[in-house]
Amino acid sequence: MNIEQLKKIAAEKATEEIREAMVVGLGTGSTVYYALLKIGEMVRDGLNIIGIPTSSSTEKIATEQGIPLSTVAAHPIIELTIDGADEVDAHLNLIKGGGAALVREKIIANASRRILIVVDESKVSRGLGTSFALPVEIVQFGWEATKRVVDQICGQSELRGGIQKPLITDNGNYILDCHFDEIPEPEKVELQLNNIPGVVENGIFVNRADKIIIGTPSGIRYLE
Repeated sequence: MNIEQLKKIAAEKATEEIREAMVVGLGTGSTVYYALLKIGEMVRDGLNIIGIPTSSSTEKIATEQGIPLSTVAAHPIIELTIDGADEVDAHLNLIKGGGAALVREKIIANASRRILIVVDESKVSRGLGTSFALPVEIVQFGWEATKRVVDQICGQSELRGGIQKPLITDNGNYILDCHFDEIPEPEKVELQLNNIPGVVENGIFVNRADKIIIGTPSGIRYLE
């Protein structure tokens, strides 16, 4: 199976845990896309749920699929969230934010009773930061000064999209992609980065995932 097929089997496996009348957090990314398609099919077959999207791109896809949507303000307790990750380790720590939705994803994660992460096997890493840069969302004002302090922690970061045409998040902010050889203490680095003035949030997710569903050529594998 190719990568897209691995993403699809992982995403569709996660949707098996959705139940009638659930409030479901809808993550962002290329693997979650397949979950959204499956959930849309389930809704058209009569499933009654409410989805809480983590990004404008997810909101668009979910609307096209006919999934009823609401907000975390209206539903502060989310029973189940299905989301993806850019990198996972054996301790269920994650790097997220490749889709630039990390702030909203972390807000939804914090409101969720249970979180399923869906990935293909290429996303499983021996340690966070070894195969994917860490996204850090920062405010536009004074971003150069913020970057200088961020670089003291990660060594080197890049403004996503470049100076001429930087990517703007759904929240109106920039993204720095920070390069580590490895992040040996993810919880410590998460707090260090978030204490920098100008940093809104970063893509380290520690002690949040309940189960990682991994698509492999030989079938589904789990980390719990």
